[in-house]
Amino acid sequence: MNRIKFLIIVLTLSVFCLIPSTQFISATEINKNAQKKDAGTVAVYYFHGNFRCYNCMTIEQYSREAIEKYFPEQLKNGRLSFSVFNIDMPENEHFIKDYQLYTRSLIVAEFKNGKQVRWANLTKVWDYIKDQDAFYNYVKTEIEKTLKGI
Repeated sequence: MNRIKFLIIVLTLSVFCLIPSTQFISATEINKNAQKKDAGTVAVYYFHGNFRCYNCMTIEQYSREAIEKYFPEQLKNGRLSFSVFNIDMPENEHFIKDYQLYTRSLIVAEFKNGKQVRWANLTKVWDYIKDQDAFYNYVKTEIEKTLKGI
């Protein structure tokens, strides 16, 4: 039984390694990275499910583009990270409770000394889905607020 579970996990991870456009990072890896730094860090998470509608894919795309456009230095130096998680995968289901998720969501989380100190669900991404500039500005503003707090 344990051997079958192990094989399923290995095969699942292998499949996700083949998907080039989505970065998958485990919560353990994120916490290890956050703990390496005494200074604060900000993690942006996009949560989706197995079913990916046009709007869900657009939110991920716009989020990634806004972050890469406005925060290249912070991404490079590790002060900011962007990760995508499929919450329909068993190992990611805890995020539903952790972040009180009720739909596909963009979360900005602040870490200090390796511990999460606060987080925000950027619910207005759904309001700006048809206005790319407004979407970018909203994500930029919210991340800047969080970065200023660290």
